[in-house]
Amino acid sequence: ERIRTYNYPQGRITDHRINLTLYKIDAITEGDMDELINALATEHQADLLATLGEDN
Repeated sequence: ERIRTYNYPQGRITDHRINLTLYKIDAITEGDMDELINALATEHQADLLATLGEDN
């Protein structure tokens, strides 16, 4: 299972876990990961809420 793909010729990074594609590979590899981290955190929170809903 793929987690993340870095496509340097296209300047694209794709996180396959959350179906997010960004055309900011230079910024991300230089440490500007806020957009990626925020998307991962949002997905994680949604998963937690879904789990809580299943428990009730």
